[in-house]
Amino acid sequence: MGLSFSHIVIVLLVVLIVFGAGKLPKVMGDLGKGIRKFKEGMDGHDEAGSKVLLEKDEEKKEE
Repeated sequence: MGLSFSHIVIVLLVVLIVFGAGKLPKVMGDLGKGIRKFKEGMDGHDEAGSKVLLEKDEEKKEE
C-alpha cells in the first residue's frame, strides 16, 4: 500500500493550513537541516565527534 498522488496532495494541504504560507519555507529549511545533520551523524561525519576521535587516536599514538 503506497502513497498515491491524492494522499500526497492532502498531506501538503494540511501542512499548509497548519503552518501557513509565511512560515512554510522556514519549516522546510529547518527540516532539511535536521535531516542533513541526522545523515551526517549516521555516517560518522559529525564535527565534534570527529575531533574527539582524532584526539583519542593521538593519545594512543603517544603512549
